[in-house]
Amino acid sequence: MERRTRGSPSWSVLLCLCLAAAAETLADPLPPYYNAIFSFGDSFSDTGNFVIINSGKLPNMPKFPPPYARCSNGRLVIDFLAEALGVPLLPPSANKGTNFTQGANFAVMGATALDLKYFRDNNVWSIPPFNTSMNCQLEWFQEVKKTICSSPQECSSLFGKALFVFGEFGGNDYSFAWKAEWTLERVKTEMVPAVVASMIGGIEAILDEGARHVVVPGNLPAGCIPITLTMYATDDRSDYDPRTGCLKKFNSVALYHNAMLRIALDQLQRRRPEARIIYADYYTPYIQFARTPHLYGYRRGALRACCGGGGPYNYNMSASCGLPGATTCDDPDSHVSWDGIHLTEAPYRFIANTWLKGPYAHPPIASLLRDDMVY
Repeated sequence: MERRTRGSPSWSVLLCLCLAAAAETLADPLPPYYNAIFSFGDSFSDTGNFVIINSGKLPNMPKFPPPYARCSNGRLVIDFLAEALGVPLLPPSANKGTNFTQGANFAVMGATALDLKYFRDNNVWSIPPFNTSMNCQLEWFQEVKKTICSSPQECSSLFGKALFVFGEFGGNDYSFAWKAEWTLERVKTEMVPAVVASMIGGIEAILDEGARHVVVPGNLPAGCIPITLTMYATDDRSDYDPRTGCLKKFNSVALYHNAMLRIALDQLQRRRPEARIIYADYYTPYIQFARTPHLYGYRRGALRACCGGGGPYNYNMSASCGLPGATTCDDPDSHVSWDGIHLTEAPYRFIANTWLKGPYAHPPIASLLRDDMVY
């Protein structure tokens, strides 16, 4: 067995230090390859659809800081991917009349993998009555498709040179199940398989349109997010992971979802060898932030929001970020969480880099751009 000299750093520490250094840099531009990016998902990649769709409909609509209508203090992973790949920032699909030839973003805050009917059939009434689910977004994609290509051959050619980012999906589905007091066993045995099956069906739909490169993000560790820690706080310390302070139950569902999703994606890859399907990991980097935040420059830790209305995690539902009573920290880059749900720009930048070049994408997006790769 190899022995280490006392005081020498372990490989795990060296890896953390290398990854932390990467967090300080932007996603470096890569050789031009993609002509467009098309993105689906929820608030972790919404670049304006929620605000456009609900303009004038909702009272007390929170004000979003620039860039326009993102749930962060700055850019999201999808923005950094676009910048690195030489594609313009994705316009929200709800912004009618936009030229979508270089891509479109169909993601919406609060979107689910499952349709409204699923929740109503299962007596989950906490879900807002918005038609923004994954299948709705695929319908919007068909509408945009009519404006950017005019024949099946032309469309297939266009989408074959585009990058598709399909997710994150599932986080909101599980959130609504928790609010409806579903048990852990029921979420895992009933909802996770339904979510994963829905996602695979959606990915197959875009592959049938000619997509060849599809990035599929997994779930974040919901038990580390301030809103979860606030809403489901407990006096039982055994419910918390001592290494992170996160709630174990909610993280276990994210881990289970991600494992089931990866198995399903592997099966899909074998069925569709003409495509390259990339699993993108949100979970592992977030857990690293929670375990060793100082190594990544997060002096304020990973579990306390920058913008919020007070409390142990600076999250207060009656004074959430953007509403009266909430305040914003002076140093958002020292926080992982922006508003108690979403991330600040700094971790989004870091995660984008690890999806582009590794180690948190399988395979890394940059590996698909080599000229000698044949599909």
